[in-house]
Amino acid sequence: MSRPAVPLKGEQTPRTVVVSGGTDGMGRAVALGRAALGETVIVLGSNAEKGERLLHESTRLDLPGVIEFQRVDLSSLGETRAVIQRIAAHHDVVDALALFANRQAPRRTVTADGLEQVFAVYYLSRYLLSYGLSPLLRRSHSPVIVNVAGVGTTKGRLHWDDLQLEADYGMVAAQLQAARANDLLGVMFAAQPHNPVPYVLYHPGFTKSGDLAPLRPAVRVMLRALATLAARPVGRAVAPIHRFIEEPPQAPLSAIDRHKRVALSLKTLNPADADRLAAATRAILAAHEGTVQSG
Repeated sequence: MSRPAVPLKGEQTPRTVVVSGGTDGMGRAVALGRAALGETVIVLGSNAEKGERLLHESTRLDLPGVIEFQRVDLSSLGETRAVIQRIAAHHDVVDALALFANRQAPRRTVTADGLEQVFAVYYLSRYLLSYGLSPLLRRSHSPVIVNVAGVGTTKGRLHWDDLQLEADYGMVAAQLQAARANDLLGVMFAAQPHNPVPYVLYHPGFTKSGDLAPLRPAVRVMLRALATLAARPVGRAVAPIHRFIEEPPQAPLSAIDRHKRVALSLKTLNPADADRLAAATRAILAAHEGTVQSG
């Protein structure tokens, strides 16, 4: 097998890139692609076997870069904080943070912290990683955060009175709520004063990516059939992510739905809602020791 395809570029200073959810699908493709360019890639994932397979693939392809696998349960606030500390202990600079981690849950699942699992993995881990790694990103000459979610889609909403979906859980509702929360995460992060780290919200569209194992068998069959007919190949979906890493946008916030720029006036990117979510998030995290504060 040939090395992963990446955009052709001239000589560049090797970067250090952190990829959450980097053992499957698009995250895995980005990790291997950056390693093919000689960069150091820190992959965060919960499955040790998948992490070993990724490291084996990197060795088999004889990639010039280095892939470090950090096993971490991103549904756990404590483990997410701990992995941030481990990265900071071994790396002075992070040049790019690519956020892919998500977890499908047909039934409402509660984490050890007492939080709804999808909200914890898909949104809270990305909040903690964005702000927790910000000091290292600020040391880079060309930093960027790429949050891969569903910007441009307006379906779903924040259940402000029930963010943990205790009253009425649904798998689709949980995914859409966390996706809308990630839209607002980009808005709140970019609004920080004197912030040198551009934030990119990127919606790749329906892609042949991700772990379908948690889903019911009938749903897995349906999604695989749809993927065969309509899904974008992973290589096409991640190509813009490589460009964001190599040439970060100048604007504090960019929103890209596939290849189209999304107007920042879209209702799902409302600054007032971002402020409201920031306050709600701080309240959630304040209930747990070692809160990573924004700003």
